[in-house]
Amino acid sequence: MKSLFKKKQEPSAVAVQTRNSLYPFQSLQDYIPQNSGELQLYDQLRQMVPIIDAAIDKILRLIGSFQVHCSDVDKEAPLQNFLQTIQVNATNCGLDRFLLEYLDQLLTYGNAVGEIVLQNGQIAALYNASLRDVELIAKTPLSLEVRRRTLSGSEPVPYPELVMVTALNPPPGSAKGVSLLRSLPFVTGILLEIFHTLGVNWERVGNVRFAVTCEPEQGGEPFAKERAEQMATQWKRAMTSRDPSDFVAVGNVHIQAIGADNQILDSEIPVRQMLEQIVAKLGIPPFLLGLSWSSTERMSSQQADLLTSELESYRRLLEPIIRKISTLWLRLSGSFGTVSIDWDDISLQDTTELTNAAHVRAQTKLLEEQIRKLKKENANA
Repeated sequence: MKSLFKKKQEPSAVAVQTRNSLYPFQSLQDYIPQNSGELQLYDQLRQMVPIIDAAIDKILRLIGSFQVHCSDVDKEAPLQNFLQTIQVNATNCGLDRFLLEYLDQLLTYGNAVGEIVLQNGQIAALYNASLRDVELIAKTPLSLEVRRRTLSGSEPVPYPELVMVTALNPPPGSAKGVSLLRSLPFVTGILLEIFHTLGVNWERVGNVRFAVTCEPEQGGEPFAKERAEQMATQWKRAMTSRDPSDFVAVGNVHIQAIGADNQILDSEIPVRQMLEQIVAKLGIPPFLLGLSWSSTERMSSQQADLLTSELESYRRLLEPIIRKISTLWLRLSGSFGTVSIDWDDISLQDTTELTNAAHVRAQTKLLEEQIRKLKKENANA
């Protein structure tokens, strides 16, 4: 079989094209898909708000596994073995691991870039490229140029057919995808402000501070300063001692807790309002994130159905990547077979609903046949 890229006379081993060649402190330029500040913002959102990071992790786990079937029967078993053992980045293996990293990048930043690494005319590895290392430039409305960053700017990758790019819900005429977290900075800013204020108030009120007031006896005013310093020293000793300690003073002494009469604002309602906005944007039912909000069984079932539709849309974004990698491996192996992808059911509940629906359709078909049979008998009679 002739090599797919023979005309370009590529070497027997191709290094990763999209690897960053900048020095660690070289400033980054702003290009498609996002600038470095926007990428950092989305990273910080996942770091500062655990529920956002947990929701994306849940999506990655719930996306499920798949099986790739080939029309060429002799190549199906080797293809499946290849997809399970292919090296991914530096420490992982398997196409499913590559797709999880790819989808994680896609949901977080709105764009994802991956690369097929060839060696000796075969696929040697898969690589998840960082968006900070590449530029995506829309040359025409129907073509996209992939460029890698260099010390002098950027340059096109020599083998763009080995690079895979996906955009999440891009606006018309744009190659820049929309991050799943795009509308959350304002909401999370309010939520973090509430959490910060709550922590400060608890530090002030929870760690009790005392106001010690002493009214000296008549004639004792000349020694008020000395007595105040002695009382402060003894009070500090009594408060810092690990063993029970008494505080004894002469005169009319009043001790009062600072802030004891103040109440901390109730944060449950505003925090829940912010979390509702976050959960609505991420599309994850609250009970999957450990939020014990009151909901009926029917409502939970509807939320699970909505989640299923979300996961199926993400699966459709990954299918072209699976087909491209599998088809390229078949062509390099001398086969012109086609591939099909079968995803596992998302949950047992979905399987039960599909089974019940199939049972109802079968009963309906049987009743329709019986009615047609009766009508035919009546017509003959």
